[in-house]
Amino acid sequence: MNAKETAQYRWDHVAKPLNSLGKLEKLIVKIAGVQGTPDVCIDKRCALVFCGDHGVVAEGVSQSGSEVTALVAKSIAEDTANINLMASVSLTDVFAVDMGMVSAVPGTIDHRIAAGTRNMVHGPAMTRAQAEQAIQAGIDLVGKMKARGYQIIATGEMGIGNTTASTAMACALLDCTPTALTGRGAGLSDAGLIRKREAITRALAVNQPDANDPIDVLAKVGGFEIAGMAGAFLGGMQHGVPIIMDGVISAVAALAAARICPAAVDSILPSHMSREPAMVRILAELGMEPILHADMALGEGTGAVALLPLLDMALRVYHGPHTFDDLGMAAYTPQEEQS
Repeated sequence: MNAKETAQYRWDHVAKPLNSLGKLEKLIVKIAGVQGTPDVCIDKRCALVFCGDHGVVAEGVSQSGSEVTALVAKSIAEDTANINLMASVSLTDVFAVDMGMVSAVPGTIDHRIAAGTRNMVHGPAMTRAQAEQAIQAGIDLVGKMKARGYQIIATGEMGIGNTTASTAMACALLDCTPTALTGRGAGLSDAGLIRKREAITRALAVNQPDANDPIDVLAKVGGFEIAGMAGAFLGGMQHGVPIIMDGVISAVAALAAARICPAAVDSILPSHMSREPAMVRILAELGMEPILHADMALGEGTGAVALLPLLDMALRVYHGPHTFDDLGMAAYTPQEEQS
């Protein structure tokens, strides 16, 4: 048996009704497949918060300005941000990654491409070469984290204006209209939501991103931090590290990674259901279901790290001694449903 089959066999022999831990059992089996062993271990874990700024903020699509990106990145680097506080509960290390903020922030991991993207309403957000550079940075970063002993990685992001970019990407990749997929992000007013939809509509019309070329979509209407996360999902596949998806921005990056290489989905773990309208469509496209339905919309990777304590509890059962053999009783077997 391979690692996934052995992991499923182990679950089936834990003294409990079959599949009674539901999606958590499936995630442990999936992690076994990624790590290549049924002896699943995620004791050393980290969150990578990819940070970048967006020129489209000039269109009034966000409640705050780009200066907030650097302020939050600084608090992450100083271990005081919301993501740090939540991650500390599960002993998760947090790293801020500068993919292209307007202002450089000391203490971040430097993969800076440029001082923010260009305004996608007037042309491509970045060059194709920049998109490829950002993707490769994400791939390489996962490899470096694995070399440091990290066994599972949660993704997060920080970038004022990035729900606009991610929604534009989702519209292009899923062939949907901005009206159908655009949400309020970090609490936009009705007028702000109208401006956001109009900016996305204009960006798509000006740039004509090719849905069959996910790197073209990233370059024309994406962001440096979104491309970095896409690289992280590809890096999970390449380096055998499970990568936890966060909310809609992370999900768009995962979708781009899956379009670049469909096998990438085998290393991606879903976490929570974002409030943003695009999330339902993206999860369906990836063939995934969220674990948490907590109406979260904080970002920074907080939904992703919230999954870790649940995985820890499932693993205590999975690795525990409470088996049918130990109890001297017959194992549960699948039963036909009664009509």
